[in-house]
Amino acid sequence: MTAPTLDTSTQLGESLTARFPEALSADARPGFSGFIVKKENLVEVATALRDDFGFDLLSSVTGVDYPAENKMEIVYHAYRTAGGPGIVFKTQAERADPIEIPSLYDIWNGADFQEREIWDLLGVRFTGHPDLRRILMWEGFEGHPLRKDWQEAFFEEEHKPFKSRWPEGRHVYAEFKNPFRDNVKLPAGFNLDDYKPQTEADLYLSLERSGLQKAEGDLGSDHVIVNMGPHHPSTHGVLRVAVQLDGETITSLKPVLGYLHRNHDKIGERNTYLQIMPYTDRLDYFNSMANNFGYAIAVEKLMKIPVAERAEYIRVIMAELTRVQNHLIFVGMLLNDLGTMYTPALYAFEERELILDIFEAVAGARMMCNYLRFGGVARDIPDDVMQKIKDLVYERLPAKTDEIERFLNENEVLVARLKGVHLLNAEEAIRHSVTGPCLRAAGVPYDLRRADPYSIYDRFDFDVAVRYNGDMYDNYLIRFDEIRQSLRILEQAIKQIPQGPINSQKPQYQVRVPAGEAYGRVESPKGELGFYLISNGKPNPYRYHVRSPSFINLTALETMCKGVKIADFVALLAMLDIVMGEVDR
Repeated sequence: MTAPTLDTSTQLGESLTARFPEALSADARPGFSGFIVKKENLVEVATALRDDFGFDLLSSVTGVDYPAENKMEIVYHAYRTAGGPGIVFKTQAERADPIEIPSLYDIWNGADFQEREIWDLLGVRFTGHPDLRRILMWEGFEGHPLRKDWQEAFFEEEHKPFKSRWPEGRHVYAEFKNPFRDNVKLPAGFNLDDYKPQTEADLYLSLERSGLQKAEGDLGSDHVIVNMGPHHPSTHGVLRVAVQLDGETITSLKPVLGYLHRNHDKIGERNTYLQIMPYTDRLDYFNSMANNFGYAIAVEKLMKIPVAERAEYIRVIMAELTRVQNHLIFVGMLLNDLGTMYTPALYAFEERELILDIFEAVAGARMMCNYLRFGGVARDIPDDVMQKIKDLVYERLPAKTDEIERFLNENEVLVARLKGVHLLNAEEAIRHSVTGPCLRAAGVPYDLRRADPYSIYDRFDFDVAVRYNGDMYDNYLIRFDEIRQSLRILEQAIKQIPQGPINSQKPQYQVRVPAGEAYGRVESPKGELGFYLISNGKPNPYRYHVRSPSFINLTALETMCKGVKIADFVALLAMLDIVMGEVDR
């Protein structure tokens, strides 16, 4: 069904209210937006939003705990891949175990990992979810650590700065306050020698449920389960994937996450708004400038402040340099994953080092830049550094990009290894909430810089890179396409950048943010990176949640790999370009 043309959020609200007069109401809380849907009508409303109103992409699902109001809230952000602003809708349940909300997995498969995360960290049970297991914590973990009343073993205070550090400066070893000397409270009568982890049984059972069905007449054979990772360079960090095989064909697989998990959301809620900025660097540690960008936009929406004009251009320059170096590293490491020698990776790393020189000159750090500030950036670009940027953008990077692509594309072994191996088609990618290059290589020209422009991207002339085969070869080539479009943006930004202040605000040591909610999102090199914030007017966010593209894109991994040979698994995983710091948070 063709989605109706809705020019404003008011028209959308009127249409929804007319369609579901008893099922939803506008969120009337000051500073909040969207609609609150009765949980009994959630599936019906969500289906209409997808099928009748065209919101085919479920971007983000966030759980919010309100113990003072005795309720748990689930916040959904949905968008149209045709472009334009999105819709925020919410549902609520009484905060009494069991907390149950209908799953939206059957409407948007991209809800899979996000609902599992909310179950894991907040204890909300999504009825109808096909595989509701913990995803970031281990199965024996006690409690749900994102709840407001959950306190870890070494708990000091709710919010930083802790009095043990400032201003009194008292110091007590956290270990002395914890009789167990670890972070696990074992149940009464527990005997470690007799313990058999339930995780494995649930995991392997879920593999059997989702396996390929045998055709009639096929010879029966035993399935074999092979664990890829977690300690293996091909899984890009500490990722474990349990793969079920019928011979050499993958019948099912399940990613096992959480080895790097440190509850980034909880850390954010303990920190002040400004203290969170360097923590965003540690998410996708290849792309800290992009991480800063998304978080800064979310806070600026809450504060309702402008960004200094010169700073807007500096942000774009840093973001596009980040995209270039990310895609170069992707190409280099892909070749490494495919079993080549290190020569292509060295080519890519050489160019990346030159870009990191720029980051170090402006931010003081090569990887963990902590460079953006609310209303601008921390420091200006020195004249000599601007000249280095010009040299890279106008001369070196275009030539090197052509050279690397020519060097690789004429390798018939590489082309044969990638061409025709299916990754995702458009329908599969959208259904699983996949964003970024993998979505655009499937023929969907969805790029936030065009679809829902932020910052000053609407001032630049560039094309959305798109390819249509959805195979590994197109996913590889689209990175070169995007590098060239980033260089186009960089050329324009360098020419247009004005003089002036680099921040619209005074130097920031403490930030007061008005009460309300905001969702800031950017087109990071790996896809949509979003930050959802709720402020209660205090120095720390009440709710801080990261929608990380690496985590969401992994939702499609089983669909990508089911039915292919195990030899293609490493290359298919590499196409998602994941970073485990962003997956596990």
